[in-house]
Amino acid sequence: MRRHTTKAALILTLMATPAAAKDLVIHAGTLIDGVSPAPAHQMSILIHDDRITGVVAGYRTPPGAEVVDLTAATVMPGFIDCHVHIAAKLPSRTNATEDWLTHTEIDRALDAAVFTRQMLQQGFTSARDVGGGDDTVSVRDAINDGKIAGPRLWVSLEPLGPTAGHGDPRNGLDRALSHPGWDNGIVNSPEEARLRVRQHKERGADLIKMMPSGGIASTGDNPHLQLMTNEEMATAVATAHGLGMKVAAHIYPPEAIENAVRAGVDSVEHGSFATAQTFALMKAHGTYLVPTLTVYDVFYAAARDHPELLTPGTAQKELANDLLPKRNLPLAIASGVKIAYGTDIGEGDHAMEFGLLIANGMTPLDAIFVATRNGADLIGASDRIGSVQAGRYADMVAVNGDPLQDPGQFEKIAFVMKGGVIYRQDGAATAAP
Repeated sequence: MRRHTTKAALILTLMATPAAAKDLVIHAGTLIDGVSPAPAHQMSILIHDDRITGVVAGYRTPPGAEVVDLTAATVMPGFIDCHVHIAAKLPSRTNATEDWLTHTEIDRALDAAVFTRQMLQQGFTSARDVGGGDDTVSVRDAINDGKIAGPRLWVSLEPLGPTAGHGDPRNGLDRALSHPGWDNGIVNSPEEARLRVRQHKERGADLIKMMPSGGIASTGDNPHLQLMTNEEMATAVATAHGLGMKVAAHIYPPEAIENAVRAGVDSVEHGSFATAQTFALMKAHGTYLVPTLTVYDVFYAAARDHPELLTPGTAQKELANDLLPKRNLPLAIASGVKIAYGTDIGEGDHAMEFGLLIANGMTPLDAIFVATRNGADLIGASDRIGSVQAGRYADMVAVNGDPLQDPGQFEKIAFVMKGGVIYRQDGAATAAP
């Protein structure tokens, strides 16, 4: 009995003993730190456990530090995708309605576990899921607990919007069908908006997603119309901000965008039909644009090649509207509005947005800032992510070429580190969880 007690005490002591501290140093041939206006060369990035402790010129190796040799590479902060849906499947491979009606939240969480690992391997060490459910909260927590691999996640729950709006799950279905969760985002009054925001906070949301206008990939609603009232938007925003939560708003038409900006939303997602006046108002209010060009290319191709897989009646909307955001991006860039990187996908190529941003008027360096510094600022985590500076998480990616001269390098991530743990090295996944 005494031996068992001693053994148990030893196990408890070992469990309570913190893991040995780990010191690393990355020797970076070129460093784009997410802050400086030009790259630096031959730099050393000092890391203790999960944080950066210093960035110094030259190749320095502190006593006892393990060296990560990236002297032939370009090192950047880990990328941030500010508009993802971690369980969303590619539309060209799945019948949207059938998949949604025959899968549970558990199925979606398991899909998300696969897609978030893929996202991390593509260099995205942080992301904002804007429109999920309890499954996204569980996946976020599992990543934070080290159970599965994936980006740091900030998640919203069901998008807030009115009956028959873009986020109404009943659109296009037999009205006799029902589900306990289908009302979790429905807002038909300012009072309901206040209640939903508080409920989402209680259920673990980090931010709020609103659907003030109609959308494209949904049956029966019109993307050119504002569907939430100004009072509903203002109440949702005020309640969210009072709880320390930011608000992302899916909006297309200019008048609706302007009303949402005046209501105080933190970001406009898509903004497809915005005008110069709209962008000027957004700039004046400090409102971010998350253009999500990737999703339009993905859905345009699906509508053209596999319209039968999309939600009924939406292929026509995709073909009529999906080319507009790329035409509008130069207007947004010229306006000086703040832009953050977002793809609006789960499964798929999250690096695709880099090429689309650059092809439509953005410089490669600005695209990097949009996917690092700006994303961190929009999330409200600039003190932790988005740059290679002392005090930030050791979240970094590297490519073997020069992405400023060859934007194709964004699709060729050779190295990924998140929180001091290497998840990709020499172009291949490591054994990290």
